[in-house]
Amino acid sequence: MITHDDYQWLFRKSPSMATSIAEDGVYLDVNDTMLERLGYERDEMVGHSPEEFTTPQSAARVRDELRPALRRTGKLENKPISFITKSGDVVDCTTNAIVEYDRAGEFLRTVAMYTEISDEARANFKYRMLYRATPAMLHTVDGDGLIVTVTDHWLQKLGYKREEVLGRPITDFFSVRDSKYYEDGRLQKLIRDGDFNNLERQMLTRDGTVLDLVMSAISHRDENGNVDRMLVASKDVTERRRTERELRRTLGENARLREELERERDYLREEVNVAMNFGRIVGTSLALRRMMKRVEAVAETPASVLVQGESGVGKELVAHAIHVHSPRADGPLVKVNCASIPKELFESEFFGHVKGAFTGAHRDRIGRFQLADGGTIFLDEVSEIPTELQGKLLRVLQESEFERVGDDVTRSVDVRVIAATNRDLEQLIVDGEFREDLFYRLSVFPVDVPPLRERGDDIVQLAQHFLLQTCTDFGREDLNLTRAQTANLRAYSWPGNVRELKNVIERAVILSTGKVLRLDLSMPALKIDIDEIAEAATTSDEVLNENDMRAFQKNNISKALNQSNWKVSGVGGAAELLGVRPTTLADRIRTYKIKRPVRG
Repeated sequence: MITHDDYQWLFRKSPSMATSIAEDGVYLDVNDTMLERLGYERDEMVGHSPEEFTTPQSAARVRDELRPALRRTGKLENKPISFITKSGDVVDCTTNAIVEYDRAGEFLRTVAMYTEISDEARANFKYRMLYRATPAMLHTVDGDGLIVTVTDHWLQKLGYKREEVLGRPITDFFSVRDSKYYEDGRLQKLIRDGDFNNLERQMLTRDGTVLDLVMSAISHRDENGNVDRMLVASKDVTERRRTERELRRTLGENARLREELERERDYLREEVNVAMNFGRIVGTSLALRRMMKRVEAVAETPASVLVQGESGVGKELVAHAIHVHSPRADGPLVKVNCASIPKELFESEFFGHVKGAFTGAHRDRIGRFQLADGGTIFLDEVSEIPTELQGKLLRVLQESEFERVGDDVTRSVDVRVIAATNRDLEQLIVDGEFREDLFYRLSVFPVDVPPLRERGDDIVQLAQHFLLQTCTDFGREDLNLTRAQTANLRAYSWPGNVRELKNVIERAVILSTGKVLRLDLSMPALKIDIDEIAEAATTSDEVLNENDMRAFQKNNISKALNQSNWKVSGVGGAAELLGVRPTTLADRIRTYKIKRPVRG
């Protein structure tokens, strides 16, 4: 039979950091491993509260979130907490805790275990904190509609403290009208149905004020396809509703109201996307750190930025990072893919049009520049803007003024411009395809995004990041990269960059039926290229460098094209000979600038 002394000896000698906490929240005991890691003596910690040994952020988290959750549920699972050692170092941990009761149900103690977290887990914790601090009114509920977490802005809007809302039904904060509407299982049905856009709802602040809101949501489903988390973004339109009522009574400006609704809808969707994609730039390579220093330097300024890099390197993420770290982060980030807009619709897409301006213009429409007013506009693939329209774009950049198509009213906008391209704009200027004055207006501060092949071990970090993310999204058991696979990933040249890597990992997860990641099935050409390069290296004393490897792959693709008489897809095509998808082969043909021989 284990005595109390045995129990205490086992507790103190445990190889994992552990503490025993009294009902009033102070330490009853601290084990040797914990004392050794933090550098304290036992009598320096026993009788003191955990908050005295944590960072200020963790102390607030213990007080406002962890302790209330422990009282409600009797346990904690994998909750982040950061301690400060006696020498001043920060030790980031996750904690698992359970409340112990005697046979009569009386409280005995809380036992908490701590595990130091990895760099990746530390990054996830950082982004959870950024979620809370993001300047948007966001909340997350579980499958039963209970509040999991909220942003500080949400709390500020409604006038509550965090510990007063976590774990409560979201309907507790709805107006009487909406609370009654969601009775009898209607809330659970809304959650089961998943994503929604622009639902009008009312919530009550602590002092009873009714807020008119427009809500949109993105849901996450578990391995059984059931919604277990739902992220909801809310836009406060109380003032606008009041204005609408006044306008309806006086001027009846229905067209203007429709424009405002369109603008808020686009902005609200962008807020949801910001929250779901925040912090996705992964890597620690020197090339990436150099780029991020430039991003940090320019973000706080109003300067126009030209993001340059190959296709698939993540230029949109860079633009996103600049926006969210700028003084305009509260404003909209509006993206325009210049390559996807028909030539005849460019001016309307940029500046809007009035009803009847051209065939098919059945109502007024605001353009992307007006949607981005007060925020940032991201002009992706800016090199694709027709030359005859570049002058109109230059004017709005220089004067911050424009007119809608078919309208003679000059409008002003306050917009920060970020452009992106994978082409050499200076060469396009020489070729007469891009205006020099527009180039200098856009490229006040250029940011070059390094290709994946120049980012070293970032390739493996990104692969692991995508693997974890994909397994979670697809409801799969976690898979791991082998040493051979990481070596192959490092050696491959990645002409499709980060986008290609993400696609390879997603395909590998889909094709893996067991616990082993089938990277060979996802991209047979990856293994073929590496094997052939290795064979070439063994027949010679020379080491193949990166240029040799790229030249080898280009020559191999040319051979396959010649053997297939330049048939890319289908039976007997070059893609089949190489064991790759036709779209992948087409990307590599463009990357290596392989041209079909001209027959004499």
